[in-house]
Amino acid sequence: MNRSRRCLPAARRSTLALALALLLPYASHARQQQPPAPCHPNRHIAEDRETVLNRGDVRHLPELLRGRLAELAGRPHSQLPTQAYAEADKASQLFQYYLLDTNGFEPNPFTTQLQGINDQAMLTATGSNCGLPTIGSVRVVLEPKPGLPTDPNDGRAFIDVFTDISGLFVINNESGWYEGWMIHDLRVAPVAAVPANGHPRFGTITAADAAALLAMGGHHNVPGRRFTVDGDPVHLPRASDHFPTQQTNVVQMFLSMGAWNALQQTDGHSYWEFNYTTNWVFPLYELPFTGGLAGTFEAGQIGALSSLIPGSGPSGVKNDPIRYGDDPNNSGVIQASGPRDPDKFDADVDAQREFRQRFIPSGLAREIFLDVYQRVTSFEPAVHDFKQRLFDAYAAEVERVDTNHDGVVSALEGDVDTASDGFADNARLFIPATQFDHFAITREINDGLLAPRFAPSQKAWVMSGSIVRVNPAVPASQGRDSDDR
Repeated sequence: MNRSRRCLPAARRSTLALALALLLPYASHARQQQPPAPCHPNRHIAEDRETVLNRGDVRHLPELLRGRLAELAGRPHSQLPTQAYAEADKASQLFQYYLLDTNGFEPNPFTTQLQGINDQAMLTATGSNCGLPTIGSVRVVLEPKPGLPTDPNDGRAFIDVFTDISGLFVINNESGWYEGWMIHDLRVAPVAAVPANGHPRFGTITAADAAALLAMGGHHNVPGRRFTVDGDPVHLPRASDHFPTQQTNVVQMFLSMGAWNALQQTDGHSYWEFNYTTNWVFPLYELPFTGGLAGTFEAGQIGALSSLIPGSGPSGVKNDPIRYGDDPNNSGVIQASGPRDPDKFDADVDAQREFRQRFIPSGLAREIFLDVYQRVTSFEPAVHDFKQRLFDAYAAEVERVDTNHDGVVSALEGDVDTASDGFADNARLFIPATQFDHFAITREINDGLLAPRFAPSQKAWVMSGSIVRVNPAVPASQGRDSDDR
């Protein structure tokens, strides 16, 4: 063997050395990522890693992301990372991604055994595969569909989100699941002159608002920066936080990527279509009732309010359950829509479009947060209670796009092409995918709320990661989906 190697031509020896240099880190890392005894390793690690690394939807991805997908493939799994199929004649384009782990937030009973709390109990999320760290990835790719934008910064673009996880236990009780969330950090809005109606222009604050924000704390709140509630430098969620006294000082808005359960070998895979029909967030007036604000649990406020019957919250319109509840009939006796179904966003006949949405467009949610946190002189300057400002702002901003004044932003009223509040369309109401700074996964139960469990805190987070932008975008699909919708 040694003799034959010495006889190799110099060029071939150089090529072999380079190949070994590239492969050894992968092989070494792969060995480290197998579960220790008594758990059972993946017996097809080399084959699985090679399959994923050479797949057409992975081959052109950035190396860090390719490495993570290969790492997931090499671990024990029920299925390999989800293959991305094209939904247009051209390949889908990856323009950003997130690498997830359990390190970017305060340890909690879902992720960590805490003395006196759950140190004698099995972990409910992480800790599978004999303690192998829980990791994951999220690929965000644009579908270059005919007639639709190919710029992911355009709110009309159609985008696919692929989540692949290793190390979350299957949930078997209490209607439990995991839910993914894209997270936008609120920025300090630009200053603009106030129109005749006295309300700041959409997406802006007044000069007086800006001066008041700048005077806060360490004078951090300058237009364009991440807004902080104390005016001090940004403190993103971190492992050293302690609820409720030490938490992030940024205001985060959560957009659901849907709920899912893990598979047998603790891997999980989720797919979500991000577009103007799904770029809607939970009703923000639920926030004081999730338990994620200091004092709300102690005050007995968890679950004290429900958004089950859509409306504009405690300060707004309250609707008749017979008219706005989840009608099981298709008879049209009470309403033509039958059972509530958010997927009935588009229809050739407007009467068949869903009018009982509980969600609101993401950009409208951001506008509500501007009222609550940043329009300190131009919106209810005498009201300082967070809950009251939130309830009032929610009702006021929904009213601006709610043309029939029922307190609900219907599919028609919230359509990107509908005109509202003096604007020719609703493009302003949708935050582009490129402006979602983080991704988190939460441990959920069916508590009747649409808000993340314990939001806005991180007490139910089990994984998180921050955005990595890819510019220029790279091909990220192989083959063709059977249905291009």
